[in-house]
Amino acid sequence: MTLIDSKRPSKLYYFSERNGLERSLSLGEFRLSPPAADQILLPNDHYLVLSLTQTWDGTLFDAMPRIDSYLVVHDAEEFGERVHRAAQKVLPNWAGIDAAISYGAPSPLGKIFSKAKNLAGENEWRFAWRPMQSWASVNPVVIQIGNIEDIAELHSRND
Repeated sequence: MTLIDSKRPSKLYYFSERNGLERSLSLGEFRLSPPAADQILLPNDHYLVLSLTQTWDGTLFDAMPRIDSYLVVHDAEEFGERVHRAAQKVLPNWAGIDAAISYGAPSPLGKIFSKAKNLAGENEWRFAWRPMQSWASVNPVVIQIGNIEDIAELHSRND
């Protein structure tokens, strides 16, 4: 029996450019996008995802030069609930789930939660939504979960 790691970690980290993260902190603004091209899914598998990391990883600054800041989400449980509530309003006919990515072994949740073993350093926690109708178009959307200063804080690269 394969277990699904669906217990949210105590903290999550979201790396990006400071101006976008300021909006994330003050408005709770997050972009749900199709998964990266390196995650090959079946032709009719349509998803929107939001990815964070479960651990702080300073190497992301070197790997992605435009990234200069990060959010620390101190209450991942509350954050996840707010994200799902906001996504349900914007995507009413979509089903959402979040869990840890499985590295090097298929996730019971499918390819959307599976990545190659060599990517295990990402330690990704993924929120994913799939339309209930296969014909639905998949375009990025922005959700607003409201101010998250009560559960998160913004840091610069050098903090």
